Amino acid sequence: MTIVESQVEADALAQTRAIIPELRSRAQATAEQRRVPDENIRLMQEAGSLKTIQAKRNGGLALGMRTHLDVISALGEGCGSTAWVAGVTQAHSWLLTHFDTQAQDDAYGADPDTVVAAVIAPRGRATRTADGFVLSGVWPFASGNQNSQWLLLGAVVVDDNGSVVDEGDFLVPTEAATPRDDWYVVGLAGTGSSTVSVENLAVPAHRFLSLAGLVMTGGGPGTGAHSDGWNHRSAAVPVLALALTGSCIGVARQALRDAPAMLSGKTIAYTADDLYTHPNTAIDFGDAAMRIHEGELILYRCADEIDEAGRMGVEIPYETRARMRLDCATGVRRLLEGVEILFHLSGANGLRESSPLTRAVADLRAANQHGLLNLEMNQELYGKVLLGLTPNSPLI
Repeated sequence: MTIVESQVEADALAQTRAIIPELRSRAQATAEQRRVPDENIRLMQEAGSLKTIQAKRNGGLALGMRTHLDVISALGEGCGSTAWVAGVTQAHSWLLTHFDTQAQDDAYGADPDTVVAAVIAPRGRATRTADGFVLSGVWPFASGNQNSQWLLLGAVVVDDNGSVVDEGDFLVPTEAATPRDDWYVVGLAGTGSSTVSVENLAVPAHRFLSLAGLVMTGGGPGTGAHSDGWNHRSAAVPVLALALTGSCIGVARQALRDAPAMLSGKTIAYTADDLYTHPNTAIDFGDAAMRIHEGELILYRCADEIDEAGRMGVEIPYETRARMRLDCATGVRRLLEGVEILFHLSGANGLRESSPLTRAVADLRAANQHGLLNLEMNQELYGKVLLGLTPNSPLI
């Protein structure tokens, strides 16, 4: 790492950490509003918190995944929902670097602070035309779409006979999509992950990225061809999976800080024993802290491996990529386990809406529900790869 890169990383993190108190002051209101407030987006834009892995040609910092985790986890200490949207927005800016340069200019040319929301999974359907595509579909879970100017929408491409010939993502203006007010949930409630849809929308050819080649490669020479930074040579699936985890680190880290005050001065129900000084409390607190620490270690190790491969311009082996998917799922599960122990220790007071542990548990449970972070599915995938069997998913 160069001295310049180190200073850019330090500045990005310092500016992000400076906005934590304000994000934290609005965390409950963000959940109640069911979307990230415009004030939070403005703060993150001014701090550069959305640009960590955005390409330099698009106004970004073009840094690595370790810095991505540093920045997003810091935001998570303030507000889990805001951090989740920031994490996936950064992932979308990274993915856009693999699009045609004209598509990148469409999104970032007028404003490098553009927010791009997405549903990357191919839930839509597109047909080819003489100069592009016609896209239709319904995409639930479009986190942060209310704050965005552009959307990446996944779809299969079919021929005249209805046979699937390709699949990938389409870049479309947010204003061209129809939003639905259907995000009523108990975890990550402030992410605004509502449904969007389009019907017979014309999309120019340069705003389509076929994911087959991108996903199947492990990074290295030939990938990130429209980029000016080493970080865009990384493998797609590990990057996109890891981008879901940073908010979880921050939420768990903050929960560990919040918990002691919730235990102080309380007795164990129906006894005269002091809860704070009871040996079982210390044992449970140590267990919780270690699970959170384990989760962080697993996720940061994954980030370092992605960064190393990107800097060296080498492909990440297939087996390692499969393990990285499991790393991400295991990491967020350990974080959840740790916070659930803290939540249990807090007793009935932890049930209050005003309790920071209530929101922390709900946010971490929601993150663990993401399809790419499904622990059991990823255990099966990695086990099958190790055994030489056909994996249960091509997204490796």
